[in-house]
Amino acid sequence: MTDATFADTTPAPRLSLGERWYIDKRLKGLTRFALAITVLNILGHLFLGFEQSWMTPFVALAAAYGTEFLAETVQARVDGRAPKYKGTPGTVIAFFLSAHISALAVGMLLFANEQIWVVAFAASLAVASKWIVRVPVRMGAKTVQRHVLNPSNFGITATLLLFPSVGIAPPYMFAENVSGIFDFLLPLVVIGTGSLLNTKLTGRMTLIFAWLGCFALQALIRSTINGTPLGASLMPMSGFAFILFTFYMVTDPATTPGKPRNQVLFAAAVAGFYALFMQLHIVFGLFYALTLVTALRGAWLAVQAIVPASDPARAEADLAVLRTPGE
Repeated sequence: MTDATFADTTPAPRLSLGERWYIDKRLKGLTRFALAITVLNILGHLFLGFEQSWMTPFVALAAAYGTEFLAETVQARVDGRAPKYKGTPGTVIAFFLSAHISALAVGMLLFANEQIWVVAFAASLAVASKWIVRVPVRMGAKTVQRHVLNPSNFGITATLLLFPSVGIAPPYMFAENVSGIFDFLLPLVVIGTGSLLNTKLTGRMTLIFAWLGCFALQALIRSTINGTPLGASLMPMSGFAFILFTFYMVTDPATTPGKPRNQVLFAAAVAGFYALFMQLHIVFGLFYALTLVTALRGAWLAVQAIVPASDPARAEADLAVLRTPGE
């Protein structure tokens, strides 16, 4: 899910006040999201009706933690610096929060029957993608390397493509064992917490509204073209899994645009590719569409980094956007 990859959260010396504020915002968002997904997994296995084995989240966590630790250890040695997990207990926890989110998201959304090793593969690949798939991105006067693929979404996408026997967890499991008022209360809690997180810390509410609007629009277009009931095309929006995807995966601040205009374009692209996959009768279109759009955005960012900035003032303005909670 959003792994909300607010990565590189350990403050380095000689940071400006604005940079420290930026890192603090990212760490707050990362911490709250990690707490939310942990609580959801605990409630899911205890009460809601998650159908994966109890071992699934623990195996996923072990694989993700191990991959993050190994990658950072190797990178630190190559760079000739201390690993980012060294320091106080708080530093260690902050370093592994992103891997924690990726692991629980993968373990919660994939259904691999008894093939727990496949979940471990997906979690490890999700974390590894942050280290392997990086592109140069121009930030003001300098160029930095940034990951561009939504980690948990990429891990899920690759696993679905590589292992035909693996599918997505059935949407009903998120509320299989609840009834009555809880059928309404549970989605409202997720929507409320997700809205608060994306309003105060990620700046992605524009993307959320654009995504909902574009998804409804593509449903209307497909319904008109195919002569099918509109309700059937809109049905996914009523599912708990769609709510989680909307508020916690498609809004990943590290792999989505910060500017409102670009957020709208990003949402429209995801909805458009989803509609295309549906027309081609390709299942799991939500995950494939998001992976494809983040990859295309990454390629575009790489091209922009190569082409010299024609307007230095515009470049500095873009950097200011990247330093807000919205990026």
